[in-house]
Amino acid sequence: MNKAVLVSVCISALLIFGAFWFAGKPANVDSSSAVSTVNGKQLIDISAKGGYSPRVVLAKAGVPTVLRVSTKGTFDCSSSLVIPKLQYQKYLQPTGTEEISIGASQARGTLHGLCGMGMYNFQIKFQ
Repeated sequence: MNKAVLVSVCISALLIFGAFWFAGKPANVDSSSAVSTVNGKQLIDISAKGGYSPRVVLAKAGVPTVLRVSTKGTFDCSSSLVIPKLQYQKYLQPTGTEEISIGASQARGTLHGLCGMGMYNFQIKFQ
């Protein structure tokens, strides 16, 4: 076997292994520190910088909710927030917190948020 074929086989194997490794990684799920309740309202905290964290949040369905998206020196595309289910689209301030009200009737199913380019995303799964 010549050297070029051997190198190609090794690189292919590494790429395939890498694809399976990344695909098998669980999403960043956090429902303990990201969700709280104050005065009957559910608060969900997500940070936006180089993506969204946590990426998946488990929350209680049918409860008035406030999504708080925090930025701190955020100048990447995660500052362009789109939430299709709420018909929400806004450029977030580079540093601060944006509060987005989600009515009890909207707090059902899965709410998807993403950056303006579609590169970064998060989910709130109301259960």
